[in-house]
Amino acid sequence: MKLHSYVVARDYGFAPNPFFGVCTLATCKPRIRSVAQIGDWVVGTGSKKRKRHKTIVYAMRVTGAITFNQYWADARFQAKKPNLRGSKKQAFGDNIYSKEGPTNMWCQANSHHSLTDGNPNESNVVSDTSTDRVLISDDFVYWGGSGPTLPQKFLSYGPHRVSLCVGRNHKNNFPPDLIQEFIAWIRSLNVKGYAGEPLDWCRTP
Repeated sequence: MKLHSYVVARDYGFAPNPFFGVCTLATCKPRIRSVAQIGDWVVGTGSKKRKRHKTIVYAMRVTGAITFNQYWADARFQAKKPNLRGSKKQAFGDNIYSKEGPTNMWCQANSHHSLTDGNPNESNVVSDTSTDRVLISDDFVYWGGSGPTLPQKFLSYGPHRVSLCVGRNHKNNFPPDLIQEFIAWIRSLNVKGYAGEPLDWCRTP
């Protein structure tokens, strides 16, 4: 079991998407989506730029992984298809990719990752689909902008002073003892599921 940690630089409830009872990571972070295995944990920490450094945005235990086409077609995840005229949680739906027709090219639904005129954002298409894999969790907690501060021991753990908070990219070579203690801490909070609004919702119209 590994723990994959990264900074959630933009927190709109899109990546990850914690709505409708399931937390999904379907866009951004293609490297994490390519290597995280069932049973691993993915942890997003707050942005230093947004003055949320050393806080936790969300933590999820990976309980499933499927392709974009499977995600698009699965009846369980139709509510995660974006509706830009709906509520905020509908507008930031992350079920946006599918391959259709004889060209077998990626289609991007009009979404948070599209251009402002609704056309596909090719840069996001290339980045997101570089890993054709969606991580799924029904064992998660998402605080968004109201997450707790990490205990000091997770910021300077053991003789090598390992920190759960990382800079760019992500980190997944944490000591097993740190992982177990972190999971125990998350469990001790007795909070599950969607527990707070995304930090950046206050910046949207």
